[in-house]
Amino acid sequence: MTKHLLLIDDHALFRSGVGLVLAAGLSDVQLSEASSLAQALLCPSEAVDLVLLDVQLEGGNGLDGIAALKGKWPLAKVLVVTALQDARVVQEALARGAHGFVCKTETPARMLELIAQALADELPAQVFPSLLPEASQPPVRLTPRQCEVLDLLCQGLSNKMIGRRLNLSENTVRGHVQATLLALQVSSRSEAAFVARRLGLSL
Repeated sequence: MTKHLLLIDDHALFRSGVGLVLAAGLSDVQLSEASSLAQALLCPSEAVDLVLLDVQLEGGNGLDGIAALKGKWPLAKVLVVTALQDARVVQEALARGAHGFVCKTETPARMLELIAQALADELPAQVFPSLLPEASQPPVRLTPRQCEVLDLLCQGLSNKMIGRRLNLSENTVRGHVQATLLALQVSSRSEAAFVARRLGLSL
């Protein structure tokens, strides 16, 4: 089945380069291009599987368009494309619904790998190293129950599904999730999953 990608970037050369990389490395992929959010939202396709969204668009912040893009294509995943390794940008993007990140300094092979993982629903949560706990900070301490919740959270389960697995109420699970996020010093489930894997707390 052909997957439809939408690339939003105001640099024609970058769009052309990404198009060549995709054509050479992935089959059954259709790519649409837009130089702005306004142009992207005029895309006639009824279904978009993946949006590659530049953060620094001429005349505005690309992150401001995530809600509109998700509104038009609710099932689309959004990969933020950026050269900025800024923790605040990452946190804001995750909070607005981004699924991951592609750094413009990545090799073509790595970019293809990330896009293929996103299309296959296998994209791990990604944040930049600046979001990770510093080595000098005290080790993360989680209760056995929080470890169980974190493991299921990393598998992508909702609070309701975690509750069913552990025979806990959804409210109780929510409390464990919030406590776990606090202990990991992150603000979202996707960040928690990434940090947990980097720290060896989850597979």
